[in-house]
Amino acid sequence: MCAIDASTEPRRARRSDALDNRARLLETAREVFAEHGVDASLRDVARRAGVGIGTLYRHFPDRQALLEALFADALHDLSETARHLLADPSPGAALIAWLTRLATGSLTYRGLPTSVLAAVHDEGSALHAACVEMTAGIDALVDRARQSGVLRDGTTSGDLLALAAGIAVAAEYVPGRPELIERLVTLAAAGFVLPPV
Repeated sequence: MCAIDASTEPRRARRSDALDNRARLLETAREVFAEHGVDASLRDVARRAGVGIGTLYRHFPDRQALLEALFADALHDLSETARHLLADPSPGAALIAWLTRLATGSLTYRGLPTSVLAAVHDEGSALHAACVEMTAGIDALVDRARQSGVLRDGTTSGDLLALAAGIAVAAEYVPGRPELIERLVTLAAAGFVLPPV
């Protein structure tokens, strides 16, 4: 029989609770910011997550820290999506699926402060590392599409990132049409994905 140090059990439970709270706060913030923009009340985020405002501030000392954590998670998710899509038998369809995901996710971060976007360029920040990882993902999808002959000559990853951002902005002005982003990406793709020969 193994003796358990009772003094470590509550600490483990607290760590587990803290991780659960952090995950719940991030998920709730994602929902609240998608509904109300990134200037939504942090008290509303805490309340909807079922925690006190003090718990929110223990995990994220300010709005900037919360936004950076959300944005880094989103960039990491896009990187993972790109890795999975590299296995798609259709490089053009994979690129379109990734751009649709990017544009859809961008709606969550409308009004993202310049300070958060500036952190993307700070080589010491976690946000910069996540952005580099995400950029490598789109670069791999673009290279694969180019090598397979389905990407129009001259099309760059930067072009496609700007296109997805523009589509997200356009969709913001037409609420209540969740299919609009997919439709706009598909229409735009006619300009950069070559039809099969």
